[in-house]
Amino acid sequence: MSKKYSFKFNTGLVSAARRKATGLQNTLLLFVVLPLMLLTALGIRVGLTQANLYQEQRLKNDLELIGRAISIPVGGALSQGDQRAIELALGSVFVLGEVYGASVFDVNGIRIASAGITESDLTRTPIPGRIVDTGERQEAYSRVAGRELFSHFLPLFDNAGQIQGLIQITRLASDFNQALEQFTFIAWIVWGLLSLTILGAVLLGHYGGIGRYVDKLLEHMRRVAEGDHSHRVALEGPQEVALLADGLNHMLDSIEEANREVEEHQRAETALLERLKDNEKMAAIGSMARGIAHELGAPLSVIDGRARRLERSVAGDPQQQRQLREIRSQVARLTRTVRQLLDYCRPSAPQRRRLSLGPLVATTIEAMAPEAEAAGRALQVDLQDDLPPINGDAGRLELALLNLLRNALQASHHYVRVRLVEDASSLLLTIEDDGPGLPDHSVEKLMEPFFTTKSPGEGTGLGLAIVQSVVEEHGGALQLRNRAECGCRVTLRLPTWTAPLKEPDHVA
Repeated sequence: MSKKYSFKFNTGLVSAARRKATGLQNTLLLFVVLPLMLLTALGIRVGLTQANLYQEQRLKNDLELIGRAISIPVGGALSQGDQRAIELALGSVFVLGEVYGASVFDVNGIRIASAGITESDLTRTPIPGRIVDTGERQEAYSRVAGRELFSHFLPLFDNAGQIQGLIQITRLASDFNQALEQFTFIAWIVWGLLSLTILGAVLLGHYGGIGRYVDKLLEHMRRVAEGDHSHRVALEGPQEVALLADGLNHMLDSIEEANREVEEHQRAETALLERLKDNEKMAAIGSMARGIAHELGAPLSVIDGRARRLERSVAGDPQQQRQLREIRSQVARLTRTVRQLLDYCRPSAPQRRRLSLGPLVATTIEAMAPEAEAAGRALQVDLQDDLPPINGDAGRLELALLNLLRNALQASHHYVRVRLVEDASSLLLTIEDDGPGLPDHSVEKLMEPFFTTKSPGEGTGLGLAIVQSVVEEHGGALQLRNRAECGCRVTLRLPTWTAPLKEPDHVA
C-alpha cells in the first residue's frame, strides 16, 4: 500500500524560519551597518588627525608671521642698543591676543628683554647654537611657570646680515588642541547621527524590501501548516522571495498531485480487492450451484414426472390432485432456485447485439400475465412507440425483467405499472407497485446476494443481485426508491445503441 504524503508542516520549522528572517536582519547589521559605521569612524578619525595637523601648522605659521613682523624693528633696536624700543616691539605682539609671551636673547642665550611668560635662560639649551649654525627658525615645547608652552624662535640679523640674537614667541600648548575640541565634538555628533541614519535606512529598507514579504511568506506557510492545503502563496516582493514562493507553490502542487495519485491507487486497490472478493464469492456460489444442480436436477425431474403421472391417475380424487399439485409446486420452486443460482453465477460473457427493448418487455409481461392473473394483480403497460434500439443480450435482459416483475407482483396489493420511454441517449424502464415500499435497509444491502426480507420459502435473495449484475453488464444504472403515495419504483436505465464507426479502407 502506497504511503500518502502529509501536508503537516512542523511549526518548529516556521519558528526557525522566523529566526532566519531575524538572522537576515542581524546579518545586515553585522556585515553592512557595522562596517559602514567603522569605515566612517575611521574616516572621521583620519580627518580629525589631518585637521589637527593643519590647525597646528596654521597656528605655528601665525607665530612665525608675528615673529617675522617684529623681528625687523627688534633687530634694529637691538643693533642700536635701544632697550625701550625692544620692549615696545615685544609688547606689540599681545595686540593680536594669540601670543602668550615674547623674549629677545643674544647669541649665547642670555635674555635681553621679555614680555609675558617665556624662557628666562637658554644658555643650557641647544637652541641658540642651532640658530647661529643654521640661521633658520627653531621650535620647541617647554614647561614654564607650571604651564605647557610652545615656543617659536627666529634669528635676529644686523645690517651686515650677521646673527646678533634671537627672538622667542610663545603661546600655550593647549591652544593647539582647544581649537579642535569643538570641531571633534561636532564631528562625532555628526558621525552618530549618520550612523543612526544608516541603521534606520537599513532596517527600513530590510523591512520594506524583504522583511514584510518574508513575514507574508511565513504567514502563508502557517496557514498551510494549520491545514489550509489548497492555499497558495502570492508571488510578490523581490525576485528571490517570489522564487521561494513559487517553489513553495510547486512543492504544494506536487504533494497534492501525489496525494491524489495515492488516493486513486488506494481506490483502485480497494475496488480490486472488492472484485477479488466478489470473484471468490462467485466462484464459491458457482461451485455450490453446480453441485446443487448436479445433485438435485435429476431427482427433481423424477419427482415432478412421477407426480404428474400420479396426478393423471387420480383424476377422480380432487384431494389427491391438490396434494400432488402442491408437490409439483414445491419442486418447481426448488428448480427455479437452482436456475437462479446458475443464472447469477453463469461465467459466460453476454452475447450482446442490436436489440429492440420494447418487444422484449412486451414478451416478458405476456409471460408473467398468468402469475399476475393468479395473484389477482393488474398489469398496466405503457410502452412508447419507435424507440431506438440498444446493444444488449436478450436472454440476460429477459432474466432481469422477470425478476423485477416477479418482485413487484409479490409486493403489490392491486396493480403493477410498467412504463418504457426514451430519455436523451438512454431508455428508461420504470416498474411501479402499490405495495408497502422498500424495507428499512440500504439499497446496497438489498442487492447483496442471498439477502432477502421475504418470509422463509418465498425468496432466495438472488433476484436483485441478478438484476444488478445484468445492468452492469450493459453499462446501465439501477435505481430503487419509494413512491410518494405508496409502493416502490424501480428505474432501469440502459444506453441506446450506437452504430460502430466504419473502419477506413486500407490503400495497398
